Formats: sequence, C-alpha cells, structure tokens
Amino acid sequence: MHSATAAETPAAESSRAELSIGGMTCASCAARVEKKLNRMDGVTATVNYATEKARVSYGPGTGLTDLIATVERTGYTAQPVDHPEAATPAPPPDAGTDAGADAPTGAENDTGTGTATGTSADDATGIDTATSTSTSTSTSTSTEDDGSEEAGSLRRLRQRLIVSAVLAAPVVVLAMIPALQFDHWQWLSLTLAAPVVIWGGLPFHRAAWTNLRHGAATMDTLVSLGTLAAFGWSLWALFLGDAGMPGMRHGFDLTVSRTDGASTIYLEVAAGVITFILLGRYLEARSKRKAGSALRALMHLGAKDVAVLRNGVEVRVPVGRLSVGDRFVVRPGEKIATDGTVVEGASAVDTAMLTGESVPVDVGVGDSVTGATVNTSGRLVVEATRVGADTQLARMAKLVEDAQSGKAAAQRLADRISAVFVPVVLLIALATPAGWLLATDDVTAAFTAAVAVLIIACPCALGLATPTALMVGTGRGAQLGILIKGPEVLETTRRVDTIVLDKTGTVTTGRMTLLTVHTTDTTTENDVLRLAGALEHASEHPIAQAVAAGAAERTGTALPTPEDFANIAGLGVQGVVEGHAVLVGREQLLADAGIALPGALSDAVADAAAQGRTAIAVARDGEALGVLTVADRIKESSAEAVAEFRALGLHPVLLTGDSRAVAEAVARAVGIDEVHAEVLPEEKVHVIEQIRAEGRSVAMVGDGVNDAAALATADLGLAMGTGTDAAIEASDLTLVRGDLKVAADAIRLSRRTLSTIRSNLFWAFGYNVAALPLAAFGLLNPMIAGAAMACSSVFVVTNSLRLRAFT
Repeated sequence: MHSATAAETPAAESSRAELSIGGMTCASCAARVEKKLNRMDGVTATVNYATEKARVSYGPGTGLTDLIATVERTGYTAQPVDHPEAATPAPPPDAGTDAGADAPTGAENDTGTGTATGTSADDATGIDTATSTSTSTSTSTSTEDDGSEEAGSLRRLRQRLIVSAVLAAPVVVLAMIPALQFDHWQWLSLTLAAPVVIWGGLPFHRAAWTNLRHGAATMDTLVSLGTLAAFGWSLWALFLGDAGMPGMRHGFDLTVSRTDGASTIYLEVAAGVITFILLGRYLEARSKRKAGSALRALMHLGAKDVAVLRNGVEVRVPVGRLSVGDRFVVRPGEKIATDGTVVEGASAVDTAMLTGESVPVDVGVGDSVTGATVNTSGRLVVEATRVGADTQLARMAKLVEDAQSGKAAAQRLADRISAVFVPVVLLIALATPAGWLLATDDVTAAFTAAVAVLIIACPCALGLATPTALMVGTGRGAQLGILIKGPEVLETTRRVDTIVLDKTGTVTTGRMTLLTVHTTDTTTENDVLRLAGALEHASEHPIAQAVAAGAAERTGTALPTPEDFANIAGLGVQGVVEGHAVLVGREQLLADAGIALPGALSDAVADAAAQGRTAIAVARDGEALGVLTVADRIKESSAEAVAEFRALGLHPVLLTGDSRAVAEAVARAVGIDEVHAEVLPEEKVHVIEQIRAEGRSVAMVGDGVNDAAALATADLGLAMGTGTDAAIEASDLTLVRGDLKVAADAIRLSRRTLSTIRSNLFWAFGYNVAALPLAAFGLLNPMIAGAAMACSSVFVVTNSLRLRAFT
C-alpha cells in the first residue's frame, strides 16, 4: 500500500528485535546509533530519540548480542525490550556520583532524557507491558518497577536542577546588576558557580567525554565545551589576570561587549547555561512523560484478577492464568477480564475507556465483549475467546506503540540534518573567533561569540519535533478509539481527496430492521405485528428475525405461539395463530393463495421496491391485512459523517455488492452522489484502482473480509473495529467504534498531528538557522543563548501537548 525506505523493509526470513537504548541525549545520538546498526550486514534499524527505542530486523548471520555490542561500541547501552534476560541493564547511578566515563546511562539518568523517557520507556510509551502479555502479573510488576525508576530519575534531575538554580541565581544577579557588586564579589561568584559547573554539569561533561572517546560529537559536546570554556576563561582571568583584584566591577550586555579580556569573567554564563539547560531537560522529560500518558493509561486498563468457574465453583485467579475457553464471572462494577462471548446473563457494558463511546452497550447471551470494559449492571458469565497479546486492548497498545516508534519522512530528513549539524557547528565555533580576531583583534568578543555559537546550536528540538507529536497524537487517538498504524499514514491523510465507503456495516448497521408498518382500515398495527411476529419468530431467516424482534419491541407483549407452522421456500411462512390461518411473505405468496392486495398496500410494496427495501405482506383468513418493510438500517451518524467528509475536502463514494436500487436509496439518504453497486468482492479492488487511475488519492472505509483487499489497495485504509480481523490487518487506521463519524475524526486528528510535526520541525530548524548567525556576529550573550536553546525544546514539546485537547 505504501512505499517504504530500505531501512524500513526487512529482508526475507529476518528476525526482529526491539532494543532500549541508554545514553542518548539528542537527535544526533539517535542518528549515530541508527547509522552504526544499519552498517551491519543484513541489518535494518530505526532509532527513536523520544522513546529511546531501536527497532531492528536482522538476518541469520547476526545475533542479538552482535546488535548490543555494536551499540555499546558506539558509546551507548542497549537492552532487549522483549528479552530482558538477554542483557543485564546497568543500575542507574545515583545523581551525585560519577558512574564513570563509560556509562552514558548515567548522563541519561541525570539529565532526564534517558531513563525518564527511554530506558524505562515501557512505562512512558506503554510498549511492552500491553503488547506482549498485557494480562500477566509479572508484566504488571515490571511496569510498576519501570514507573518507580522513572520517578526516581525525575526526582534526581529535579534535585540537580534546584541545587544548581539556587547556587546560580546570585551569580547571575551579581553579574547583571553592577550596583550590587561589592568588593571581592567575584570570589563569591566563583565559590557558587564552581559546584554548578562541575556537579550540575557533570552529566554533560561525562557524556561529552564518552562521545569524544568514540570519536563523536553531540549536543552534550557543545554544552560541555561552551560552559567549560567560559569557566576556564574565568579562572584564568581571576588567578592570572586582573579580574581577581579588589574593587573589580563588571557590566552586563545582551550582546558581545568589548572589554579587557584579562578582567572579564564568564561565571554567570557557565552557571546560567548549565541551569537553563537542566531546566529545559527537566521540563522536556516531564512533558515527554505526559506525552505517553494516554498509552500508559491504556496499558493499565485491564483487570488484575478474575473469578473463573472451575467445576461450577468460582475461583479467583490472576488474569494471566486465563486460557481460551475458560468461563468467568463478571459482577456489576467489575472490569471484564479479557475478550469473550456472553454465555449467561444480560447487562450494559461501559466501553468508554476503549472506544470513547459514552453510552453503555446492552449485551446478552451470544454477544461479544471486550477486555477492560466495565460491566455496569447485571451478572455475566463470559467465555474467554482471546487472552494475553491477542486481546483487543493488547492489539490497540501494539498498534499505538508501532506508530510511536516509526518516523515520518520529514523526521528522517531532520535526523540526517542533525547527524551532520554538530560537526558543522564545531567548525563554525572555530571559525567565529578567527573571524572576530581578523576583523577586530578583540580576544574577549571573539571568545564570547564562539561560546554563544556552541551553546545556542544544540539541535535537540529537531530530535523531539516528530516523536513527541506522534506520541501525543496517537495516544489521544487511542483514547478516542482511533488507532493510527504509523507516521506515513499521517502524510497520506493530507493527500487523500476521495473517500470510498462500503455500505453494509459501515454506512448501515449491517442488520435487517423492521422500518414501517402499513395496514388496512379493518385492522390495527398491533394486530398485524402480533400475527406476523408470531410466525416469523419460528423462522431462522434474518428478515424473519428482524420482523419478530421489531414486533416484540413495538407491541411490548409476548408473541403468541403458532400452530401448524410451515416454511414455503423462497416465498414466506404460513401457520395458525390464535385460531386464524395466517400467511406472511412475498406478495406472490398471497397471490398464489388467491389473495389480492388492496391499492394502498400495493402502493406500499411499490414504494418499498423503489427505496431498496424488502416488503412483507400479511394475510389472515384469506384477507390481506398489511405490508411490513424491512431493510438494513442506515446508522444515525452516517449522513452527518458524509457532511464532515465533504467539509474536509473529500469526495464520498458508495461501494457495495447490493442492488442498485438499495445502494442509490442509501446514497440519497446520506448525501452521496457517486455510487458503485452490484460489485462482487473481488471487483472492489478494481473499482479502487479505477478511481486511482483517474488521478485521485483514495481512502477506503470497510469492515468485512471482502473489504480487506480493497483496504490494502487504497492509499489510505480505514477499518471499523467492529469488523473482521482481516479488514483491520489490511488497514492503516482502525476505528474501534462502528461509527462512521469517527472516520472523519481520524482524518482530522491525523492531519492535525502532521501539521503539528511540520510546525515543530519548522520552528526547531528555523530557530537554529536564525540563531547561529546572531551568535556568530556577537548579537547574543551566551547566557541568553542558553536560555533560548532550552526554550526551543520546551516549545516543541509543549506545542505537541496541545494535541491532547483534540476533540
């Protein structure tokens, strides 16, 4: 259906693995790991900075240990997500201790970009826990452990930030307000700034050293170089220059100011930049955690234990011990433990947590129920049909996780840019002082401009632009019953201009329903319904069942039991009801018995045929009494949904195997002009291809097995979650509710998410492009540059979080 890059297309017979990558602090880190993995024979990999996960497919000649070794040689840590026993994760170092140069995970923990959102991202993104064994107690435990580890990481980061901020604030205030500067103030500033630069900035320095040992440069390299240069210059000026003299005063300028280098200190720059970037990292970590909150909530929806019937006795067991075929009891207020079929009882089930539908759904014997939904009233006995990773909840979580782990084309471009960005910035940082010295001979201004370049150039906003928007957008979609399979789907929703709708089960309910009752003057609607309902109740034909159900509902009484019931093939049924000979069926059935329909009833039959409805005639004791019309009822929301499609710029098309009369009647009712009727299942693909050949980009909405090929052929496939597994597998978007309006919501959400990604990338890239010349030309003080750099990352994540308000 969609083209894929080489990196996304695994070789035949390849194995797949998911690795949790530790130590990544920016997009260029992710790009380096991805590049190294893809250089291995038979390996294709994508690395996501926001989730700190690598998706890898590899051939027979490569093993999991080879993948981990490659990542570790690159300077990072790796741990299989699905097979935690295959590698021993390093324990997170304490915030205040040095884990050593070879432990980038320490930097990750302390800065909050790793463990807070990555190494324990099973919790942050809801990945493993819901997908592998969403119902197992062991998974639940690991999720809680991940959550506590993540909370601990954030706590350590917050502690580092608070201590740094308290110490740096007086340093910045003294430097910016000369009136507050007293004799020997510079030595107080040094005393306060040194712990900030050394301890507060330790994660950056440690990561920069590790990367240097591996011949690489990342965002941490820029931060570490910039702050250590500012601190080192200050030490030189204080101990060897004139800055340490009593009575020294220091001005502050938002731009580069020309002063005597020997009497200039940059302690406020070193301490301020470290603090600002720690603040940015902390806000970023918190925001990324919020971004994954929808999926974490989804992951925790399932029941923890269940009352299973063993030899007629209820036994409480963990949900993970349920097997297909087990019968379990669900009392009012309890969550349904897993997907199953009701075998006893009737109730209303609240499905809002999974589908977003606020009205509880009535269920009875034979109806399917979904795990994690809530039984609101009666006692139910349910037979399990799916457990563990096969349940709808687990599959939903898996779909959302897959979408969050992918990359849009725009992000792949951003990754390529960020991979070369840091080395380019280092060159610019070297060229900047050279240019200043040639032009002005001002060593101080040259140094200040170079430091500003190093600090403002950090491209972390580029790495966050797509993943955060995807995390929030797909998470919000899951809350609304919309499952987006991948980032490329978002790009397709922008292009589609035609939406093809399957009729049965999509525009209509897919069930025959009694619609109208026409009677003669000699009887009442109630009498006709009692007679017809009594006979049809004894038949198993779908139309007969629709009449029987409609009769019982409209009369509000029990239907009488017929005698001498007989089915007349292809025409209808006959029998004796309450002592009367009754015929119910086609007009021909009555004609064969010598019974003619009066004019009003004959007109009703003709009207029904014109509207594509089925007309059923009813006669008693040789007299025609009425005509009932039955049809597949149009869903209440379908007409409104078609109007929404048009508002989105989509041309609606109805596609069905039903007769033209039926199709055109449905199309008129919902406002569709273009109809393709009497299409065989195998011909649906041909119709989609024809529409595409006209130069149109096609979205298709369907729910049946016969729609699967057409869904796969369309540019964008949307499957009703109430439909078949084949249709859902073939689609790009799954709509958990069987409401066509959700399809319009899905397209709106996808387009909104894509728009957010684009605005994020524009801001992130535009910020770097615009800020670098300002810094190089001396128009930015390094401390202001540090604050601006931190704000750019926070802006991108905050912009993504706006998607949580989508309705």
